[in-house]
Amino acid sequence: MVETEAGAPNGYAAPGLIFLAPRGIMRTVNSRLLANEVSRQWWEELVSPSTRNHLWLTNGLATYSELLWSEHVSGPGALETQMESEMVGALTIDQVPIIQSARLEDYSPELWALTGSKGAAVMNMLRYVMGDEKFFKTLKDYAQQSAWKSVNTDDFKKVAETVSGQDLGYFFIQWIESSGAPTFKLEYTIFRTEKAPAAATPGAAAGGFRVMGKISQDLDTFRMPVDLKIITEGDPEEKRVEVVGTSSEFSVDTFGKPKDVIIDANHRVLRYSDQVRVAVAIRRGEQFAELSEFSEAIKEYQKALETNRQSSLARYRIAEVEFLQQTWQQAANDFREALNGDLTPKWTEVWAHINLGKIFDVTGSRDRAVNEYNLAIRTKDDTQGAQEEAAKYLKTPYERQKRPDQ
Repeated sequence: MVETEAGAPNGYAAPGLIFLAPRGIMRTVNSRLLANEVSRQWWEELVSPSTRNHLWLTNGLATYSELLWSEHVSGPGALETQMESEMVGALTIDQVPIIQSARLEDYSPELWALTGSKGAAVMNMLRYVMGDEKFFKTLKDYAQQSAWKSVNTDDFKKVAETVSGQDLGYFFIQWIESSGAPTFKLEYTIFRTEKAPAAATPGAAAGGFRVMGKISQDLDTFRMPVDLKIITEGDPEEKRVEVVGTSSEFSVDTFGKPKDVIIDANHRVLRYSDQVRVAVAIRRGEQFAELSEFSEAIKEYQKALETNRQSSLARYRIAEVEFLQQTWQQAANDFREALNGDLTPKWTEVWAHINLGKIFDVTGSRDRAVNEYNLAIRTKDDTQGAQEEAAKYLKTPYERQKRPDQ
């Protein structure tokens, strides 16, 4: 283990060595970063991709190893939460197939999104299709059989097919050789049946229900198993539906009266929804903002607002750009709009108040600034040291910072 210096990459793996920057170590070591770098002893040093088009075998497996560590330490819910974030990252670049990743610049956000985030999402979906036992045997066999070799996607696919006994060509065509992701639409009708389902409790009264419907999506070559969860008056029922093409029908018998039908309740499939579209647009905007391409960032945040006018995060990000550009009135308006939105995530509330306070300090309204700092403190939200920040400017007014171009 080697500690590098400030400004170096957070982590880097070499044969038998792991380099971590100070910000990756901190008071408590970033365990996800450490898991990623440790796993690269297998997925980068022991087995390496033959070309840049197969980088997902390295970056995807390393990213997924982070999530497996979180699952080991904190349970399946932690993996699911982190996977949702990786899926958002994956969808920030949906026009380039994984197998064409060499088209992207080295170390670019797009390359990491495609090979790392989407690669991890593909591994999670493969686990879902194969089942845990066969999936983890695939990883072990892949590492053992490919040790000290340069490999490609076909090599990994052959191991997965041998272990699973399945033809997985459709899966790799959809997620590795193709781009895009589906948007599912669900239609269904509930009927009462004369006989209770076979799974009903013995001795139960005759009669049950049948849910008949179809799942539609817009990718003509799509094929993927998708789980349905039927919420009933009793225990929920689950059914796996093979979605093939643009429309697939299903029928599920239940004993309890169905109340709702949820498609892909556990978010196993990489797909779009309104909520995901908002998150993807905001993530793209954040990437542009990091590169100081503020006009492009604003365009992405506006796309998020077109889908959800109440998105506090999109409004906050717009206000953040305006604050950096020192357009104080516009920034104040948008921070206020963020407070009037859905307050998701919750930290947007405390930091909108803090930034409004800063704007009022800059524009000579100290009383109004103090009021905003007090409102921030009352939220009791301490995300990224918010309480200390608010207390600091309660004592001493915020001073305007010079822009780089001044």
